[in-house]
Amino acid sequence: MAAFPAALEDPGISAIRGLAMDAPHQARSGHQGTAMAMAPLAHVLWTRILRYDADDPAWPDRDRFVLSAGHASILLYSMLHLTGQGLTLEDLRDFRQWGSQTPGHPEVGHTPGVEVTTGPLGQGIANAVGMALAERWLRHRFGADVCDHRVFALCSDGDLSEGISHEASSLAGHQRLDRLICFYDDNRITIDGPTDLSLSDNAAQRFTAYGWHVLDLGEAAEDLDALEAGIRTAMAVDDAPSLIIVRSHVAFPSPGQTDNHEAHGYSLFDDEIAATKAVMAMPTDESFYVPADVADAYRAAGRRGAAERSSWQQNVDALGTQRSEYEACLSGRGLPGWENKLPTWPAGESVATRKASSACLNAMADVVPGLVAGGADLTGNTGTSLSNVDPLGAAHPAGRQMYFGIREHAMGAVLNGAALHGGLVPVGGTFLVFSDYMRPAVRLAALSGAHSIFVWSHDSVGVGEDGPTHQPIEHVMSLRTIPGLRVFRPADGNEVAQAWRLAVDMDGPSAMILTRQNVPTLEGTATADGVARGAYTLVNSPDPDVILVGTGSEVSVCVDAAAALEEQGVAARVVSMPCWELFATQDAVYQAEVLLEGVPRLSVEAGVTLGWERWVDLPVGIDRFGASAPGSVVLDKLGMNSANVVAQATALIGS
Repeated sequence: MAAFPAALEDPGISAIRGLAMDAPHQARSGHQGTAMAMAPLAHVLWTRILRYDADDPAWPDRDRFVLSAGHASILLYSMLHLTGQGLTLEDLRDFRQWGSQTPGHPEVGHTPGVEVTTGPLGQGIANAVGMALAERWLRHRFGADVCDHRVFALCSDGDLSEGISHEASSLAGHQRLDRLICFYDDNRITIDGPTDLSLSDNAAQRFTAYGWHVLDLGEAAEDLDALEAGIRTAMAVDDAPSLIIVRSHVAFPSPGQTDNHEAHGYSLFDDEIAATKAVMAMPTDESFYVPADVADAYRAAGRRGAAERSSWQQNVDALGTQRSEYEACLSGRGLPGWENKLPTWPAGESVATRKASSACLNAMADVVPGLVAGGADLTGNTGTSLSNVDPLGAAHPAGRQMYFGIREHAMGAVLNGAALHGGLVPVGGTFLVFSDYMRPAVRLAALSGAHSIFVWSHDSVGVGEDGPTHQPIEHVMSLRTIPGLRVFRPADGNEVAQAWRLAVDMDGPSAMILTRQNVPTLEGTATADGVARGAYTLVNSPDPDVILVGTGSEVSVCVDAAAALEEQGVAARVVSMPCWELFATQDAVYQAEVLLEGVPRLSVEAGVTLGWERWVDLPVGIDRFGASAPGSVVLDKLGMNSANVVAQATALIGS
């Protein structure tokens, strides 16, 4: 494919800048300045560097571009339009409008060509680290013939100011992810004003300390050849990720707004847009202007990768016996019949659900070929350790055991990046109380539909002696408020196995909420398929006086309480509700079969009671922080015992 015509490069960059001004101006909302400043870099990437084919934006072996500075979304949308990846000029005119393909920040799955959902600063660079891990893993597992690409990310001062960028970049340097190239748009502007109001970091020294290759291009934001040379230098580095620092000028070449911090947002109106277009020798009275020859040249650039994609498909077809494993990895699924490998436990056996989860993970390892698991320095504690596998790292690029270190913030976003890249079923674990550190990434996993699996153990005051700082109270309910996140709190090992089957087979993210302490394996959980329906009758009574609804370790408390009530002549049904989200999707008939209308209902869960009014008349829980003592003592003192449930149920019936 011929190179982009040199005579059209300046008009092409001007067209990008024009769109970057016009779309936010039409919306009366958006961020113009960064997109204008980065237009030359975007032009170089999409016409000279990136490996992609506009006819198939989802080609698995394409280069990935992550706009960590998601506020500059119009830059990405402009390039997707110009190179023919599905966005029209009408889509750009609908920028930030209801139902448009061009929302205020990029959303994966919503707009073709968008790789990750970005906007919350720092998340994108961590996503890019996850993508680079997935690329390297696939390349070493299946060969460079079917996986051989790079991950590029554009980051701002804001991205590098957020703490998650430290965690993710430190991990990338340690992993020596040489297919990761990040651009630092050093425009020295924040919303509040110049960065020196609050920032005096030396980014080059910081990333050098992480083990990155750092290239400071200085005042090269307008020099296309210098930008390309810098990128190709970074692409030749084979033992470290690269940071390319580009000193840019926000809103360039605007006569009145260049380097003005207000241009971080929407600050170029009619007169300033016209003045800027005049500087660029563009028509000043026409918006969304793209000359026909420029449009044709960008469309041709968008098809540069067609031959490579065709060759890649031939290589995939030639994989032979590895083909099924490769396709299972790309789809994030198991091999046919994989679920038959999941273990079961006999009734009466006592096992912590975190240990049951570990047994499930190890049983899955050979039949879910993309499974990679690890923890944030709590790998063994959370049951996310795999037996007889290599640690994933520079020495073992296709290892299965990931050590995230004490980096919960980054771990969640790295999982998302790996999942959205495709090729891995990424699992990351820590204590439930530290899910707070991960919440921004968990929310984005749900918004993105990322097939990330979060394992959170030590799920209640049963943690014990570590005390209230480590005893989650509000966390399960808080996680249930995130749309699109399946929160599983299984009662025993058999429900754990069912939850893992669903987490692997279903799209989107899942959370496993697991106990530190042993819990009894209950009669009926091995044969029931109720986890898939979110809730089911575990102990039935034909005409119950009360229904006891439990989750996790408290289901066994409900079973014991039901037996005690029966001795008093009170008929009690026990319902296990391992997943609110799945139960909420069931039809009204099934819900009514499980939670009988007109029968008093009581819930038991070792956490806050807020929200249980959706399902029950009386919630029994813990609406205070815990205490430091042996876990069984804390649970008992705070009412998580059958005697208290019997008393509360008796009072409920009487009322």
